[in-house]
Amino acid sequence: MNAARRVLVVDDHPLFRLGLSMALAAEGYTVVGEAEDGEAALAHPAVRDVEAVLLDVRMPGIDGIEVCRRLRARDDAPIVVMLTTHEEPGVIEAARKAGATAFLSKETAPKELAKLLDAILRDPKRDWMPRTSLPELTRREEEVLALLSRGMSNKAIAKALNISPDTVKDYLERVFQKLEVGDRLSAVRRATELGLVGR
Repeated sequence: MNAARRVLVVDDHPLFRLGLSMALAAEGYTVVGEAEDGEAALAHPAVRDVEAVLLDVRMPGIDGIEVCRRLRARDDAPIVVMLTTHEEPGVIEAARKAGATAFLSKETAPKELAKLLDAILRDPKRDWMPRTSLPELTRREEEVLALLSRGMSNKAIAKALNISPDTVKDYLERVFQKLEVGDRLSAVRRATELGLVGR
């Protein structure tokens, strides 16, 4: 029985919110409220008194990833379950880094989502996030890529990281190889698509 389990549903589609809220209530959850966007979710009076927040990834204004990051930074952080229609590796990885506990498809029937939530709440420490096929970059490669995405030259990157321009060139070659691209612009474009930069 999930009577003590209080949840908040956040999605910009009213019919989806209603359907999911009804399914959760039918499974014994207490749906303390709904929010139509990130700002409303963060300002909701019950957000500090819930066990889980079910949160759409793509919403107008503050997106779900940023809402997740802000919620998880709180001392009284609830479990955050991301909901989406697209399982893009970059979005999944961004959700993982933001502190999401799970990532579920909105294509799943609401009653099934409620059952999945029950399993997640019973074992929140388990890794519920889907596996992604993102390239594994070292911390330094990530730093070089982040500076590259800001339009910085090799010389400027070298100065910012206190390394030589030749070392920057070596890092960029490895980044290009891992991203399967051949030039700077393609690397930035691919990294943005994968959610490796721009968040």
